Amino acid sequence: MTINLTLLVLMGALFAIGIYLLLERSLTRVLLGIILISNAVNLLLLQTAGRAGLAPLYDPEIPAEDYLDPLPQALLLTAIVIAFALVSFMLALIYRSWVLARQDELADDEEDRRVASYAGAYDAEEDASAEDETTEFADETDAVGRPMLNPRRGADEDAPDPGNGPAIAEQGER
Repeated sequence: MTINLTLLVLMGALFAIGIYLLLERSLTRVLLGIILISNAVNLLLLQTAGRAGLAPLYDPEIPAEDYLDPLPQALLLTAIVIAFALVSFMLALIYRSWVLARQDELADDEEDRRVASYAGAYDAEEDASAEDETTEFADETDAVGRPMLNPRRGADEDAPDPGNGPAIAEQGER
């Protein structure tokens, strides 16, 4: 059985990068980690097949050593199907998380913080929650200078007028 060193190095790199991405808090990076690990597993199963051989159809004139073992091929197909199902499920989770919360990051819950405090791994400065809106490009006031409640959509129609509404309406009619 010959082993291709290039495929082994590539497989090791895929495993290492995939595990690193799985440890991130972003769901998209977790998805990329799952994809890389599944590809590394596919390469591993490909390496276990060994050398190329004849199709596993019985012929009494061909010795048994010349046949290719079909088990690694069956395992490879199974791994591909499982990886596809896992990636599809993760894509559904990411989409749902984006639709509901407009975020891709996993948040710590109280149980995570309690367990981290026992181990002494919780750092108050590093693990503190960040602001939801951290963009510096959003203009927080409208054209008149009034603060907007929702800067992504423009001026809020449902917002109460701060008191100088008739004066602004008169300026608009001129």
